[in-house]
Amino acid sequence: MKLVLLLLVAVLVLALWRPGFGFRAQRLAHYADTGPAFDIQERLSGTLISEGMIYGPRGRVVSRFVARMNGEWDGATGTLSEDFAYANGSTQARKWYLTMGEDGHFTATADDIIGEGKGQQMGATVRLTYRIRLPEDAGGHVLDVTDWMYLMDNGTILNRSEMRKFGIKVAELIATMRPAEG
Repeated sequence: MKLVLLLLVAVLVLALWRPGFGFRAQRLAHYADTGPAFDIQERLSGTLISEGMIYGPRGRVVSRFVARMNGEWDGATGTLSEDFAYANGSTQARKWYLTMGEDGHFTATADDIIGEGKGQQMGATVRLTYRIRLPEDAGGHVLDVTDWMYLMDNGTILNRSEMRKFGIKVAELIATMRPAEG
């Protein structure tokens, strides 16, 4: 019993201590002088293709997907429609509503987002944080998500997302986004 309690305390200490390392150590300021400049109104506009994978808590791939996305902007407000096709044959449609603010800040909402996501673009990067409620068939869990998107020189966007529950990482997403050809 003492060993189990000691292990539990050790896991909690590591989970709380780790923000200074790895994924959670990133700050937008680290990328302020990088280029090309990531302007989401430009880069998340038109038809995009996304390909990615979701890793479970043990680091194994649990899902793969291809998504067709379409971004439209009217001044400072935009929508990003996403149609996912997963390797297991399931599909999902989502729509983000984006509103630009001052100094590269923006907000993001969607039907499965609790409250309002907060984002900022700086240099070649975008960071977005939000709470998402998973579909009931995926457990209906509420997760805290941090998305980092990096604009590459060739126009491809690399997206890395970390999903946490009670501060513990439960999933990670890696995806590319690029303009659709033709």
